[in-house]
Amino acid sequence: MKLVSYNVNGVRAALKKGLLEWIEQSDFDVICLQETKSQPDQIDVSMFNNLGYHDYWHSAEKKGYSGVLTLTKEVPQSVVIGMNMEQYDREGRIVLTHFKDWSLVNVYIPSGSSGEERHAFKMEFVKDFGPWIQELKKDYPSLVVVGDYNIVHKELDIHNPQRKDKPSGYKPDERAWLEEWFTSGGFTDSFRHLYPEESLYSWWSYRAGARQRNKGWRIDYISVAGQMKDHLVECRMYKEVMHSDHCPVIATFDL
Repeated sequence: MKLVSYNVNGVRAALKKGLLEWIEQSDFDVICLQETKSQPDQIDVSMFNNLGYHDYWHSAEKKGYSGVLTLTKEVPQSVVIGMNMEQYDREGRIVLTHFKDWSLVNVYIPSGSSGEERHAFKMEFVKDFGPWIQELKKDYPSLVVVGDYNIVHKELDIHNPQRKDKPSGYKPDERAWLEEWFTSGGFTDSFRHLYPEESLYSWWSYRAGARQRNKGWRIDYISVAGQMKDHLVECRMYKEVMHSDHCPVIATFDL
């Protein structure tokens, strides 16, 4: 089973840059897109359906903002949109799909980069998201949580770990939350599990040729719990795929 998580920074913009052709060539089983910035009636969803995908959207109330989309060739047994928490669900941040032997959460964790108010909102989100996931995991232990977490975990995951300003995404409180996620939270970081010492990034600023100079951050993750870790075969980031300021994270599972 081939799974991709990809913040496309606007699905309509990414389609103009060849996203659909890349999907067609890659033949993924499941595609999780974040920051779609789109409502399903704003694009021709038949382009995905014609490739064999069923589409499940959680769009923000605010047009051109946030949003997640899960595309899957297998019809899920059930689909849940959002966390049933209005303050977050109005921003379009979660699609949960249940399959026969495993479950998948596609999440776009808020960015706090616009100021202290949004950082506080981000920390509220993760503090509510964590317990929601833990409750979910009790009933669905073979759980995969993919998406743009907007948080750097280790110093190995940022090109300049010595920076003193501690910007959003690299603040101590959010990194502590992610450390707990990967320890007592019971999740395994798929990429770091397979490559404990390798530095690969999933996001680069558009400024100053950051991508060409590989001055990036790793903030997109495929987290696995339960038996899914035992089925993990590969997980990599693909910097050369460029439809966005992020790159795709692709994992393969032997199911």
